[in-house]
Amino acid sequence: MKNKRKIKVTVLLGGDSAEREVSIASGTGVARALSALGHEVRTLDPALPLECQGERVDPCIGGEPPGDLAKLPPEKVFEWAGSEIIQSADVVFVGLHGGKGEDGTVQAVLDMAGVKYTGTGMLGSALAMDKDRSKALFNDAGVNTAPHMITSGSGDVEVQRIRASIEKAMGFPVIIKPNNQGSSIGFSFVPGQKELPAALKEGSRFGRELMVEKYIPGREVTVAVLEGTALPVVEIIPKSGFYDYRSKYTKGTSRYEVPAKIDEQTASRLKREAMMAYKALLCRDYARVDFRLSPEGDSYCLEVNTLPGMTGLSLVPMAALENGMTFEELVEKICFMALDR
Repeated sequence: MKNKRKIKVTVLLGGDSAEREVSIASGTGVARALSALGHEVRTLDPALPLECQGERVDPCIGGEPPGDLAKLPPEKVFEWAGSEIIQSADVVFVGLHGGKGEDGTVQAVLDMAGVKYTGTGMLGSALAMDKDRSKALFNDAGVNTAPHMITSGSGDVEVQRIRASIEKAMGFPVIIKPNNQGSSIGFSFVPGQKELPAALKEGSRFGRELMVEKYIPGREVTVAVLEGTALPVVEIIPKSGFYDYRSKYTKGTSRYEVPAKIDEQTASRLKREAMMAYKALLCRDYARVDFRLSPEGDSYCLEVNTLPGMTGLSLVPMAALENGMTFEELVEKICFMALDR
């Protein structure tokens, strides 16, 4: 039964991170869904001056992450938090991805503003955004992860140093990605030494710290957690072989199995480990936990996404629908979890 309460919701979307386009698509979808249920919905882009709010761009995601957005002057960066559009809302739906929208900064600002908002709080957001710290907490909680190391640099001297460290610690092939990005921004598969310089250069475009992770052959699976319950396991089958930025957001480049075609014991283990990872990072409301599943059936937790996408190709809505929950019902439930907290 649909909730009969009608509320005022402000959806935060856009932002100035490399995931801006994804956020606009997610936030626009959320706003439309809530409006369709009769709620009073407004949107706010924290990367734009208050006088420019409402000047929406087309929620179209390109094949590459967007370029840099002109930055607001320092005195206006968090001006939006005290605005009428935020303060008059019953709840703020955080539809931002990456950067300050997902690393705990915006959550801290909303806490200080005394506003109820959806999703994980400041500390959990910061922990989840730091892949290295997340892995340490996963290991402490008994959740298996792939071997990794943190490094930086892309010059000739750094490349030689990093190559030697990789060969000593784990060997090729590896995955290289920024330590504090999402949506596979700056992601590279590195089969051997030859591809290393380009991968380090690409990753360094989006972050100073880079994670080098042992490549685990096998299947890409994910488990969404909603209000403390693990949803059906989803398998992602990208045509390119890698679930990179293009495969995530370009229609027709990946297909999905919901629920994943795996045995019940493996599915139960993945759900259990997803819950363990979710709790280890102090998540709340909803999140998505990503895994690699090796040919031998071993699972490796990659990361927890505390603000998973809400686009037409997004995985949390896909898993919720398998459980009989429409997209509209999902986003409304998330709002009421925050409102009633």
